[in-house]
Amino acid sequence: MSRQKTIAFFPEAAFGPALNSVGIAQACELKGHKAVFLTDPGMGGIYEGYGFEEHLVNMSEPMEPEAMAKYWQDFINGHIGNFDKTAFAQIDTYVRDCWEAIVDTSKWAEKDLPGVLDKVKPDLICVDNVIVFPAIKRYSAQHSVPWVRVISCSENEIGDTGIPPHLSGCSENDFTAMEQYRARFNTVIQPIHDDFNAFLARCGEEPYPLGQFCEPSPFLNLLLYPEAVKFNRSVPLCEPQFYYLQGCVRDEQDYQVPEFRAHDDKPLVYVSFGSLGSGDTGTLQRIIDDLGCRELRVLVNVGDYLEQYGRVPDNIRLGSWFPQPSVIAQADAVIHHGGNNSFTECLYYGTPAIIMPYVWDGHDNATRVDETGHGIKMHRNHWSGDDLANNIQRLLTDCAMQDKLATTSKKMQSQHGPTQAANRLNALLAGPAA
Repeated sequence: MSRQKTIAFFPEAAFGPALNSVGIAQACELKGHKAVFLTDPGMGGIYEGYGFEEHLVNMSEPMEPEAMAKYWQDFINGHIGNFDKTAFAQIDTYVRDCWEAIVDTSKWAEKDLPGVLDKVKPDLICVDNVIVFPAIKRYSAQHSVPWVRVISCSENEIGDTGIPPHLSGCSENDFTAMEQYRARFNTVIQPIHDDFNAFLARCGEEPYPLGQFCEPSPFLNLLLYPEAVKFNRSVPLCEPQFYYLQGCVRDEQDYQVPEFRAHDDKPLVYVSFGSLGSGDTGTLQRIIDDLGCRELRVLVNVGDYLEQYGRVPDNIRLGSWFPQPSVIAQADAVIHHGGNNSFTECLYYGTPAIIMPYVWDGHDNATRVDETGHGIKMHRNHWSGDDLANNIQRLLTDCAMQDKLATTSKKMQSQHGPTQAANRLNALLAGPAA
């Protein structure tokens, strides 16, 4: 093992990338290194809760953490009306607005990030984001410090003409839909991309091709996508520059399933639309009302909106937060939004899932889980009670699906993504002679 070195993790200010990075950081510290987190103030305290040192980098106009959390809640809630739209129709609304906001994060980070890097003096930088940060590339070049790209979203975040474009939700063989999506995306994103390239020029960076906002690391790229669901690329991503981690499930506290006042001996279903998707209280209430009439036990993650729910059925329990990996490991079925944490955790534990996507790579993951036989894709609102009941029954009884999940789970658990990531980061730190 190489001597202790400092690894700086800089994940996107969202719980998915944040908690994936926590899993890798935990494994790196087991190898004797020091892991620290660079974070937007809106995520301040998250990493300290896992025992890591934090260094703040403003990625938007500075505001109090509560105000920042409310800003993003309002952003998501303002788009709930767009959640029923297809991934293609969302290009003109949610996707466009997201990329405008994401480009702004890179501009804002350029103000604080150079000083924070000079203070931390990392020996290695791990970035989990969909956009490049010029300050990190500049620090890497000036100090001979490698930077690593972590791709916690769908693997098509690194594009390939032979696979569905990122965020499209296209089936792997629907090449007409793929081209339509790419063309519309590039048309809508053109002004934002032009502004982004102008920013890169001011930072001394070369422009990116239209539609691209980040690049693979020349040192190492860690993809969380499991091999069982990865795409058949026209140009494979090969080692040693690219490595598939088979998921990256963090160590989380144990969870004791509570007693239920009704159906306490029935299958356990876990429902979560993620920290931001929990704002869609209407859809969650509809699911609660329907599952409350079923012979099931149900845990529902309602995020910060617990007070908006009245009395719930006796077979359902609501919570503002759950140690999700520990819950999924015990669940018989899961209903989720397709976020990459939920997606990979279900595969890791072999737990069948219904994915009801609403935005971003949830569309890609929902299509992928369905077309590979690891779960079921459903529209978030266009379903009847019978549709939901029949699909839950299928999750509980489909032997072919359960066998496939068991095989995928066995391989993922045998690899243990965080440990594999730490091994490769450790080798990178040790240098070519190690």
